[in-house]
Amino acid sequence: MLELGRGALSKMSIQLGAPVQYSFRLNDALVPVNPLIGKTLRLEYLGAINCTHCGRKTNKSFSQGFCYPCFKKLPQCDVCIMSPEKCHHDFGTCRDPQWGMDFCMTDHVVYLANSSGIKVGITRATQLPTRWLDQGASQALPIMRVATRQQSGLVEDLLRSQVADRTNWRALLKGDAEAMDLVQARERIFDACAEGLQALQT
Repeated sequence: MLELGRGALSKMSIQLGAPVQYSFRLNDALVPVNPLIGKTLRLEYLGAINCTHCGRKTNKSFSQGFCYPCFKKLPQCDVCIMSPEKCHHDFGTCRDPQWGMDFCMTDHVVYLANSSGIKVGITRATQLPTRWLDQGASQALPIMRVATRQQSGLVEDLLRSQVADRTNWRALLKGDAEAMDLVQARERIFDACAEGLQALQT
């Protein structure tokens, strides 16, 4: 079998086009995936785990690929990454205030997407439409733009009372998502959450 590459895998690279072009990232190399569709591919674990930040060998990875020391000190591993509404930058306790300014204190978009049914999500404004492609969405609709990651998290937290905030990966793999009227869904969700949205604005 021909070896296409070797190294640590990280998030796939996406190039917009018709069709979208995907590539594996293996260290600094890109291996195009589209030509491999329909072919047999073998991924082999070589027995080493390296931290995605510092490169240190580790027995176990934490929070999507970090060693324990990096997991404990990096801002991208803090609790507010998974729960943006818990952002504590304004309290002066961010693990790296400049990283927080660059990553969190910037415009974010709250959106509805359909990958396995309608879900609500958030992303930095600069990540559209890449975030939707990452999630395998067949449809997406931005529904609100806010000034910070925390604000987007507060809105998402409110809206998840009406709509899921997770992709059903089993349905996604089956390709079961039917076309949905996202504009109608937005209006229904906004109506149901009107009081909460008003409270967030004050």
